[in-house]
Amino acid sequence: MKKLNEGEIQDKTTEINPAWCMKDNFLHRELLFKDFIEAFSFMTSVALIAEKAAHHPNWKNVYNKVIIDLTTHDVGGISTKDFDLAKAIDALLHRYEDCK
Repeated sequence: MKKLNEGEIQDKTTEINPAWCMKDNFLHRELLFKDFIEAFSFMTSVALIAEKAAHHPNWKNVYNKVIIDLTTHDVGGISTKDFDLAKAIDALLHRYEDCK
């Protein structure tokens, strides 16, 4: 696994939801859910996927808002693991119709 360069990151962003962006050297996304229960349910689902992939997000939750920052600490930046997890997160979101 290697750290992706800027061009590779730009190419891979076409594979994920456009709501993801680069922020402070992280692949970043903010989500709003209907309420805390829905946000926490989503986080639980992501946690199971992340644990299986051995790749864990940096994230924060306040009531119905979830902020996710992805990076690969082992390579000191963004890798394909971050895009794989972002894709898995995007796939989960179809369960949450009210999510923005």
